[in-house]
Amino acid sequence: MDGGSFIDIMFCNSLPALKLTVAQLKPYKAQFWDVLPGQSSIPVGQIMLPVQFETPDRFRTEFINFVVADFDGTYHVILGRPSLTKFMVVPHYSYLFLKMPTEKGVLTIRGNVYIAYTCEEESFKITEAIDLSIRMT
Repeated sequence: MDGGSFIDIMFCNSLPALKLTVAQLKPYKAQFWDVLPGQSSIPVGQIMLPVQFETPDRFRTEFINFVVADFDGTYHVILGRPSLTKFMVVPHYSYLFLKMPTEKGVLTIRGNVYIAYTCEEESFKITEAIDLSIRMT
């Protein structure tokens, strides 16, 4: 989750895992910035998919419109402000918790600190490599 992102992003490397192809995407013309440092990105397209958060006794499903980025990332998707709003999520970034209402009460989703740390390390390496590549050109 990224409360600062104005779009919900899916990365190209996630498409095969979902058995999706670029041919199934709808056009998306606008560029977006700040995912890659100092560069704009032109998406390959967009797709609406159901997203579900669940625990054994509670669940919540919403349809999210993902903009598919033309590069790979360390995450499969980044859920931005549109998703936070649609799910009515209250994030607690320090503790890696998300809380959202369901028909049966509040649903609490707990993140995995180890996986989050590993993704952040990988993201920093990718960012450094891209930054070095930009400076070399």
